[in-house]
Amino acid sequence: MTIFVIHTQNQDIYKQLELEEALLRAHEGNFCIINEGSSPAVVMGISGKAEELVDLAKTKQDQIPVIKRFSGGGTVIVDEETLFVTFIFQKDRFSFPAYPEPIMQWSESIYQPVFGDVRFRLRENDYVIDEKKCGGNAQYIKKDRWLHHTSFLWDYKDHFMDYLLHPKKTPSYRQDRKHVDFLCRLKDLFLTKSYFVETLKKELSQHFTVSEISENKAWEMIDKPYRKTTVVL
Repeated sequence: MTIFVIHTQNQDIYKQLELEEALLRAHEGNFCIINEGSSPAVVMGISGKAEELVDLAKTKQDQIPVIKRFSGGGTVIVDEETLFVTFIFQKDRFSFPAYPEPIMQWSESIYQPVFGDVRFRLRENDYVIDEKKCGGNAQYIKKDRWLHHTSFLWDYKDHFMDYLLHPKKTPSYRQDRKHVDFLCRLKDLFLTKSYFVETLKKELSQHFTVSEISENKAWEMIDKPYRKTTVVL
């Protein structure tokens, strides 16, 4: 099976989400999008209510855009030190059912060799190292395709977490911890982002025929109209 890998750096998260939605809705290929960093933004799931999840006064004051993506999942603050990885596949390429838990278990199995001896695992809907979150996940599952995207915390600014309100619903393992007590940084575990990305690519090559293409080439592959639901609030 061929997977097209699109590797970008400092691509604005809104632009990345636009590409993801296009490839999900208007193409039948299998993709992995890797993006190293974005300008700061708050990104919410499609069903999220901004007034319950985001300190809108602070985001407005600091000119931080609030984006509602096309997929589900929780709310995150992203910036230049966030590492994004997205998988988009045809359902019939796998034997497991295209439901959230099996998809996350499959993605966990892809990432575990990348993390090596680090105690990385899937915990509820998050990726964790020991008891601290290192990556948040969101998904979109449609009739014939599914998408799974992750925001890994390579690094983060503690004060950026102030843009997020404490959500009403949280993972049980969080135990009501504040953001800064609940999260960890991948930069403390890997030498460089490049090392993490190249190790991930090598792992993908163990499972698929990898064809690396540019973002422009990916857009050229879109040749039919599709529904667009990612918006800046």
